[in-house]
Amino acid sequence: MCTLEKRGDLFFLTLTGDDDHRLGLPIIDSLLSAIAEAKSQATRGSVFITTAQGKFFSNGFDLGWAQSAGSATAARARLNQMVLAFKPVVVALLSLPMPTIAAVQGHAAAAGFLFALSHDYFLMRRDRGVLYMSEVDLGLPFPDYFTAAFRSKIGSVSGRRDVMLRGMKVKGEEAVKMGIVESAHDSAESTVEAAVRLGEELGKRKWNGDVYAEIRKSLYPELCGVLGVAIATPKAKL
Repeated sequence: MCTLEKRGDLFFLTLTGDDDHRLGLPIIDSLLSAIAEAKSQATRGSVFITTAQGKFFSNGFDLGWAQSAGSATAARARLNQMVLAFKPVVVALLSLPMPTIAAVQGHAAAAGFLFALSHDYFLMRRDRGVLYMSEVDLGLPFPDYFTAAFRSKIGSVSGRRDVMLRGMKVKGEEAVKMGIVESAHDSAESTVEAAVRLGEELGKRKWNGDVYAEIRKSLYPELCGVLGVAIATPKAKL
């Protein structure tokens, strides 16, 4: 599942346990509750950092649960449940009134990759862990909001092609070169430490959270359109 901890102005959401953090319905509910709690406590200077325990950041949706349904039709229905249930997580991160940072300490695949990419800043370790969109290898189409997120967040056409059509497994240094992540670090600990330094730097700016969230949404109009997120122009409070 996950925990939420507040240290000064920094919120830490941690995927707990040493498994691969499959995004089944229970953990999706847990993520939504944690993000909502952070939003309710947000003040000027707040920053939201997500990380995980163990080898994986997240290995995507719980395909084992889907496949245990007993038939191909039932498995597809369960997979669709998870696709629909995860959409509000992307919406919540897109709308969160504070900067967001993913400190990816291990493998991030499929929906787990999207989860990390949904943050404003994306840091990962270089020595272990890869980014991988497994859909093309599994014979699964991309949900519309997945495609919109990757078009919005990865500027390189060839990078999107390699990730989505080739199923390329991207390590830290390559991810930096492709413009997917901010930086790559030597260990899980140094990745989180870098995220904390970045969070503290951003928090010092004491931005208006509502304005910050609206500017973020305005950067990704296609993604907002697919997600059904309205882009407003709030009045600044000086």
